[in-house]
Amino acid sequence: MKKDLGKDKIIKLVFSMAVPAMIAQLVNVLYSIVDRMFVGQIPVIGSQALAAVGICGPNVTLLSSFGTLIGIGGAINMSIKMGQEENDDAREILFTSFIMLVCISLVLTVLFLFLRKPMIYWFGGSDVLYPYANSYLTIYTAGTFFALMAIGMNYFITCQGYSGIAMCSVVVGAVTNIILDALFIRGFHMQIEGAAIATVIAQIVSALFVLLFLHSKKPMIRLKKNHFHKEYAKKIVKLGFSPFLILATDSIIIILMNTILQRFGGPEQGDILISAGTIAQSCFLLITGPLLGITSGTQTIISYNFGAKNRQRIEKAFRTIVTISLCFCAVMFMIFMLFSDTFVAMFTSDPVTSPIAIRAIRIFIIGVLPMAIQYALVDGITALSNVKISLALSMTRKSIYTVSLLILPLLFVAETTFYAQPVADILAATITTIVFLKTYPDFMKENGM
Repeated sequence: MKKDLGKDKIIKLVFSMAVPAMIAQLVNVLYSIVDRMFVGQIPVIGSQALAAVGICGPNVTLLSSFGTLIGIGGAINMSIKMGQEENDDAREILFTSFIMLVCISLVLTVLFLFLRKPMIYWFGGSDVLYPYANSYLTIYTAGTFFALMAIGMNYFITCQGYSGIAMCSVVVGAVTNIILDALFIRGFHMQIEGAAIATVIAQIVSALFVLLFLHSKKPMIRLKKNHFHKEYAKKIVKLGFSPFLILATDSIIIILMNTILQRFGGPEQGDILISAGTIAQSCFLLITGPLLGITSGTQTIISYNFGAKNRQRIEKAFRTIVTISLCFCAVMFMIFMLFSDTFVAMFTSDPVTSPIAIRAIRIFIIGVLPMAIQYALVDGITALSNVKISLALSMTRKSIYTVSLLILPLLFVAETTFYAQPVADILAATITTIVFLKTYPDFMKENGM
């Protein structure tokens, strides 16, 4: 059912948009996690293949971040125009975003296919891991167009109030991926290539679902041929740049972590630490993915009411989003602290890798409660189109993370690299909260609220 972003009760509205978006992001995370589960259980080569998929992970995240750049940037701009009742402009923004995704996906496909070999070695690969990583990355990159369409255009369904439809588009793709993983890897014994092919086919299904809905008569702002507007393109990039940078720098950080683990772990432990780190990162995605769904899925509530200049609804939305985020992260903290060994067993039964992965998971989640506040506030600031502050706060967190990655293994051992995650989460959340409380009142006054 479509929601009225300007009139429905805020608590009901936030829940009705946060829950489907959270589920959609959770299911979306399963694309990579299910691949890793099946790959990790491949006889004989499972551990090496899992490490190879972990090395490809930053490439996959980097490609996805471009869909987020256009999707979030376009959806926020479109929501503001809808709040101002300027629907013709909203339609131009939708079409402009679509053309931008088409062009970016074609450029990225060519670029990543050309650079895939050096990228694998730059990102922590070894001669043992290269054949597996090369096969996976080549096939995945070939489906970049569909991946970006499925991710980027889905935001334009959510921002029109159809959060349930947006969730279904992701669920359809994820279910397809799980079925095909089982068929290709276990049924046809296609190993790591089967995982990549299954993912690409699933993304094709999701992309077709999204595009067909946006082209149908149901949404008020439909995808039809229109004018490509250069000024809107600039605004889309401006508002989408902060969440894009968050995801893109996540890729860089994972690359840096894999490289450090490979270097400080040495020939004996390097690949094992990367494999354990891949499992920990996969489990951590089960927190950050749904959390991002909550905070980004509700951005349009803030954007719409910002366009309508309704400060009371904006502030009530902030309080509700932060509360839901904290509750979700508290539950996930308890689950992973108690059952981390169960999650690790889904990926590997290797007696050397398993205990390291269990420790890594428990280290990663130390700072999830502060992280909930940081996600909610930064995405809320972005929804208010206050890009300078949201970008600065995002980069502060990444900077803390990077410095921690570089210093910890020098002072201690390679495995302490995992502590960079909670250090960044706790410090960044503290800084973000202070900045928000100091700048928000003045920002609202400047915008006539």
